Amino acid sequence: MPVTRKSAATPSSPADTGAPAAKRVRRSRKPAVASKLFVLDTNVLMHDPTSLYRFEEHDLYVPIMTLEELDNNKKGTSEVARNARQASRMLDEIVCASENGIAEGIALEGPSRGLATGRLHLQTEAIEIRLPPALPTARGDNQILAVVMFLVDKHPGRDVILVSKDINMRIKARALGLAAQDYFNDKVLEDSDLLYTGTRELPSDFWDSHARGMQSWKEEGRTYYRVSGPVAAEMLVNEFVYQDGDSPLQAWVKEKEGRGALIETLTDYSHHKNNVWGITARNREQNFALNLLMNPEIDFVTLLGQAGTGKTLLTLAAGLTQVLESKRYTEIIMTRVTVPVGEDIGFLPGTEEEKMAPWMGALEDNLDVLNGTAGEGGDWGRAATRDLIRSRIKIKSLNFMRGRTFLNKFLIIDEAQNLTPKQMKTLITRAGPGTKVVCMGNIAQIDTPYLTEGSSGLTFVVDRFKGWAHSGHITLQRGERSRLADHAAEVL
Repeated sequence: MPVTRKSAATPSSPADTGAPAAKRVRRSRKPAVASKLFVLDTNVLMHDPTSLYRFEEHDLYVPIMTLEELDNNKKGTSEVARNARQASRMLDEIVCASENGIAEGIALEGPSRGLATGRLHLQTEAIEIRLPPALPTARGDNQILAVVMFLVDKHPGRDVILVSKDINMRIKARALGLAAQDYFNDKVLEDSDLLYTGTRELPSDFWDSHARGMQSWKEEGRTYYRVSGPVAAEMLVNEFVYQDGDSPLQAWVKEKEGRGALIETLTDYSHHKNNVWGITARNREQNFALNLLMNPEIDFVTLLGQAGTGKTLLTLAAGLTQVLESKRYTEIIMTRVTVPVGEDIGFLPGTEEEKMAPWMGALEDNLDVLNGTAGEGGDWGRAATRDLIRSRIKIKSLNFMRGRTFLNKFLIIDEAQNLTPKQMKTLITRAGPGTKVVCMGNIAQIDTPYLTEGSSGLTFVVDRFKGWAHSGHITLQRGERSRLADHAAEVL
């Protein structure tokens, strides 16, 4: 019995044993304390099928009800159904790789190629369900809770923890005195305030503290500074630096080597002579964003910011300029996740573009603004410009992106905060030679279930792409929509 094993492993009193024996007891119990037993809820596997390999040296336990719910959710073409099928395949591979059966647990080190060193336990025995009378035993969640209670009684000296993405499931577990945790492994950052912003304010004494060995020269209208020092050592490639005061500076880091960095001044897109499709930058961050959007060496741009900061307007203006004027790209392709904020309006008639039209209200609003800046041509001129613009903008659905390759396209992914890291990878890898990808979104407005600010695909790519020579990121701070919108964003 478990009680007998515990009494045998623990001395009955300090007088019964000497110091060496006590040390032996501590050494024998240390592995049991270090290795925890995590019970996986179904939604963890459907959210991240690779979670089976994410618990390092700890053991996993998969209840039979989790397998049953995976089976119930495997049909269909949704992301949840695909993840359920992938989780089932991974479980099958792990079980087939076992040589000693599944009764004592299956070692994960081989199937995971060293990522996990614990063991996977599958429920192989019927358990006696002991739940409070108020909890119906027919519900899958409650049966999983019963399994956790059974394991706590079976392993009294071990940490048994339920892992679930369901908040109510975790609350019920804690109400029953069980340990429960969210699945954190998919989170890029614990705190979204720590997310890379793409900008750095230089201290007031920067030039004095970095004056030793500094080089400065001009080339093709740009000023370059090669500096080295403590602040330069922390800079990243394509990070924007600025300094306010009597001699303001706006520049970005072009090269990075050890404690040194090469800084290049920017094109001033706030001046009307450098306007982009009639649009000029209204603040510092918008100027940074336009430098990224208009630079042909930057293949991947991410723009974060709340509503009204100009993400879509700046991106469309830069895209139209480079498609219709400089002919750098052949057309603009725009897509977004079709996650409704309220109730779903049901099936939509028409072609792919017609079905996507209701989701592209932001595109229409910004095109109205940009069409008004196209010049003096009267109603006929504006109508012709509108038709020309519409002919170069294609609206595509995410559902049909897999397997495609975009050549010399300006690809815009709107509302990217609703994408998972896997979906984001699927989209970005569609880019062929000469294609620029722009991801826009606001991580404070996530509508996809189980996604948070820390686990969003947009947060994922911002963190993973920082410092790459052909990518850049800017977090837009100031709203430029209207005084009403700015005030509402602050007080509501």
